[in-house]
Amino acid sequence: MFVLIGLAVVFGSILVGYIMHGGKVALLIQISEFIIIGGAAFGGVIVGNGISGVQTLIKTMLGLLKPPPGSRDSYMELLQMLFALFTLARKEGLLALERHVENPESSELFAQYPGIMSNHHAMEFLCDTVKVILTGAVGHYELSDLMEIDLETHKEEAMKPAHMLSKVGDAMPGFGIVAAVLGVVITMQAINGPPEQIGQKVAAALVGTFMGVLLAYGVFQPLSQAVEGRVQAEEEYMQCIRHALLSFARGESPITCVEFARRQIPPAYRPTFREMEESVKGTGRQAAAA
Repeated sequence: MFVLIGLAVVFGSILVGYIMHGGKVALLIQISEFIIIGGAAFGGVIVGNGISGVQTLIKTMLGLLKPPPGSRDSYMELLQMLFALFTLARKEGLLALERHVENPESSELFAQYPGIMSNHHAMEFLCDTVKVILTGAVGHYELSDLMEIDLETHKEEAMKPAHMLSKVGDAMPGFGIVAAVLGVVITMQAINGPPEQIGQKVAAALVGTFMGVLLAYGVFQPLSQAVEGRVQAEEEYMQCIRHALLSFARGESPITCVEFARRQIPPAYRPTFREMEESVKGTGRQAAAA
């Protein structure tokens, strides 16, 4: 939502200022310039990343319209779920977790936390790691390395759309110059025409440079930063799960496990220990009932 608001502010402020100076909006609508710049950018993405890269980029852009995983409510829900899971293991043994992590879609425990269930990467990471813990064949240090490899691999993959957007943003001024040069070529063909016609063609050519610079610094670079911010927020969210699971593998109490997770939460969203304790106090009974 904030992505759309930000883009509206960028284009709205430019158009309002342009109109206040007496500019005509119709002069900025140069379809041929848009085709040159947009087509060149799209083709560049295909050359560098293939169709699969374009599909990933589109999917990531649509994902920016959804709320990020890192918020106070989502972190609190995560702490509640982790505490319920660890409490169930403490009361009924590790094998009580098997039916939940083998089929999380049909788990009564996970069904109480729809926000986490909708985060497929978090659920897959949690369930796969618990399965490894249940085998009892992996030590604490090896488990830590295993989870770190998983998170690093996912982060590298998630950052690819941000790199694509950044590179396209870097190229947009150049594509704008290409469009402007082609407009100048067209202008030179009509150099013997009336001044009004020449002026319109020069103005149309300059729109290419304008659009290239605007799209670079007003659209693609901010979108790249937005994707990076979302990846960072998801990384922080996943690190909470990682530290809680490491504590759980060491055999520590459920409240200690979720405290490790709480300390990983960014200060802007981190609840106090008392808030966390009050929030998760009843989840142990709910886990046992499930």
